[in-house]
Amino acid sequence: MKQTVHPDYHAVVFQDASADFRFLTRSTLTSSRTIEWEDGQTYPVVDVEISSASHPFYTGRSRVMDTAGRVEQFRRRYGDRVR
Repeated sequence: MKQTVHPDYHAVVFQDASADFRFLTRSTLTSSRTIEWEDGQTYPVVDVEISSASHPFYTGRSRVMDTAGRVEQFRRRYGDRVR
C-alpha cells in the first residue's frame, strides 16, 4: 500500500458497554482513550452502541413493537382515504 494515499490501519479495541463485550480488530478509527488488552499491549478503544453481543438478531432477544398503536395512529392520520 502507498503510505501517502491510505489512512493508518492499526489494531483497535471496540467496546460494547451495554453488553460488557470487547473485541480486538484492525481499523482506521482512532481514539484518545486507550485500554490494556490481554496480551499486555495498549490499544485505542472505540465505543460502539451495538455489537454481536447485544444485537437482537444474534442474541435471540427481540424487541416488542407497539404495532396496535401504530395501526391506530395510521388510521387517525389517513382514515378511510387509503384503499
